[in-house]
Order: sequence, then structure tokens, then C-alpha cells
Amino acid sequence: MTQTPDEPQNLVAPAQTLTPETKLAEPIAPESVPNPTPTYVFTPTTSGSDNSGASASPAVKKAMIAGVLSGLLAGALGFSAASVVGNAPAPSISLPATSGEVSPRADDSIAGIAQAVLPVVVSIDVSSDQNAGTGSGFVIRSTDLESFILTNNHVVTGVGDNAKITVTFQDQSRVSAEIVGIDASYDLAVLRVERGNLPVAALGNSDDVVVGDATIAIGSPLGLTGTVTSGIVSALNRPVTAGDANDISFISAIQTDAAINPGNSGGPLVNSRGEVIGINSAIATTGSSVSGQSGSIGLGFSIPINQARRVATDLIATGKSSYPIIGVQLDSAYTGQGAKIESLTPNSPAATTALKAGDVIIQIDGVKITSATELVVRIRSKSPGDLVKITLLDGTVIELTLGSDQS
Repeated sequence: MTQTPDEPQNLVAPAQTLTPETKLAEPIAPESVPNPTPTYVFTPTTSGSDNSGASASPAVKKAMIAGVLSGLLAGALGFSAASVVGNAPAPSISLPATSGEVSPRADDSIAGIAQAVLPVVVSIDVSSDQNAGTGSGFVIRSTDLESFILTNNHVVTGVGDNAKITVTFQDQSRVSAEIVGIDASYDLAVLRVERGNLPVAALGNSDDVVVGDATIAIGSPLGLTGTVTSGIVSALNRPVTAGDANDISFISAIQTDAAINPGNSGGPLVNSRGEVIGINSAIATTGSSVSGQSGSIGLGFSIPINQARRVATDLIATGKSSYPIIGVQLDSAYTGQGAKIESLTPNSPAATTALKAGDVIIQIDGVKITSATELVVRIRSKSPGDLVKITLLDGTVIELTLGSDQS
């Protein structure tokens, strides 16, 4: 009979009874075995008549009864124990908990520095009939009756004339502010508020800054007050211009990769000691977002605090500020190396030296000059009265004392 794949093969031959007359078959050679070798089970023949209904012996019956009773007893005990466990109250469980105390932060950690500097940082809201905007600032001087706040010129003048200025402190209290003075050439402004005895920012030394120093930027990007970001000083003396053709600023900037976004303008850039080393002023972008405002790509620029300190001091004292000049007009059409002098201003510092129209300036105090803009930035990084060395394309070196002009 042919066996289908669905029918299991019977690999064990049926048991059969061996009688004394039965002979075992001769073993088959392995290579000729068509199926597994049958297994024979020996069953001894029983004497007497076949009595399938015969009763077990008394000993066997006793053993069976004892086994059944033991099983019932064990089952009853197991059920009773399970019932007791199931009805018992759940065990008490407790997980470790904190003490509730605030974890300590080192004073020189980002958290420690932020905690120390945040109280001096403010958010600035400016609105007019034409527009509205938000920026940042920080307190640089405070008396019993009034305080002065340093910020960017473009923050307070960027929405048009007759603007209303409101300052918001970290405790969310608000107060009106007025402009003490502005300097568009450095993109700086000082505000005054009628609130005294405020915490004042510690001003550092931007001349002591080196590439790789830690930086922390604090401000109100997109109106989010008290925002803190961190990074490093990526470069120094970056020539940066901001504003439009009628109101342009020239900045020899500190470059940082700390995230700076719209609304951070005017806020402090601080070092690892919590000292202000710059005023966040500009960012480089690759385009605008869907909302129409550009965002940080890790290229932020800050006005060095040493430069801002001098300007702010003048603005608080007189409402005006001066900036250094050499007294020349530059050729904007020149595309060669350096900055080409187009003409000299009469009675200027340059007019008292050997400088003349047509000269090309390639260095200021040993720093390379590649364009007219870079020359202006390098001069603006100085102070009126400073002595500078000017190197011309022909190798001539001329010393000059910087003059000044009013912003």
C-alpha cells in the first residue's frame, strides 16, 4: 500500500508474541534496508485462560487507594494556601526619593554664571505707529533714583520716530525707558529708567579675549526672555558692517558660535567669570525662515566691551559720543589690495603727514588691510588720540595720531 505524505509512517512494528517456536528473522544488510528496522517487543505468554476482567490483588488495590487519597489531600492543601496568599494585603513598596534640596552648581559652571548674570539682563520692547520690535540690554550703572541700560542703536531706533520703549526685568516687572544717547557708527545706545539700586553687570576686558574662550549669550531671542546659550570665541577682529547706507555701523567684532537670534541684539556676551566681554549685535545667515526672520547658524558677532565702555561713558555724560578718524576719503571703486586714498580732509591728522591721494594702505599697526571697509573697522576699534602706524603698499610706514569726530 502506498503511503501519502499526510500519513505518518509507523516506524515501530506492532508488538507480537514470541513463542518457543518463533524464530527471529535474519538481519538485513544496512545498504538494503528499505525502511527502519522494526523493533520487536517481547511479551511473555501468560499461563491459564485469558481473563481480561480479572481483579487486581488486594495489595495493589490498597496502593491505588492510598495514591488517590494522597493526591486529593495535596490538592486541598495547595488550594487552601493559594486562597490565603490571594486574600492577603499587598506588600508595602517604597522607592528611593530625593531630599528635595536643590543640587549645588559650581559658580563657574554655565548654570552658576547664568544665575549670577541674569538679574542684570533686560528685555526691551519698542513700538511706534509704523512698527514694533524686541531686543535685549543690560544694566551698566545704577544710582538710588535711576539706572542706565546699554543696548544696540538698531534696537531702539529701528521702528521709526516717536517710539515707545518698555523695559522688562527678570522678575517680569516693567517700566518705561528713555534714550540718553545713541551712536550709530558703533551701533550702541544707552537708555535710562527711573528705578534705582539695580544689580549692575561686571564689565570685563575684551583685549584679554582669545580664540577658544568660553562664551555665554543671554537675551530675549524672538521675545523669549532670559534665554541662555553657550559656545566659544570663534574668531577676533572680524570686520562687520550693519545698518543701511544712511546709518551704517563698523564693528571690529568678536565672533562666537553661541546661538544668537533676532531679539538677542543688545544683550551681553559673557566669559567664564561672568564678565561682559561683548554686546551681541549681528549674525550671519544663509536665508530667511518661513516667518520672515533669520536664525542662527553659529556665526554671531559682538561689539567688544572695551569699545562699548568708552562710547557708553560719553553717552551718559554728554548724550553724544566721538569716534576716531585719520582724515581721508577712500576710493570705493578700488578693487586692488588694501584701501586706496582718494583725498585728504583739510586740517585733519592725515593732512599733517606725508600721506597723499593715491596712496594705498595695506596695514594698520601690523594688521593686514584688505579693503576700505576693513580700514574703517580697524580705525574705529581705536580711540581718539591713539598713535597708529600706517603701512603703505610701497613699504612706507607713517605714524599718525588719530583725531575725532562726533557721532
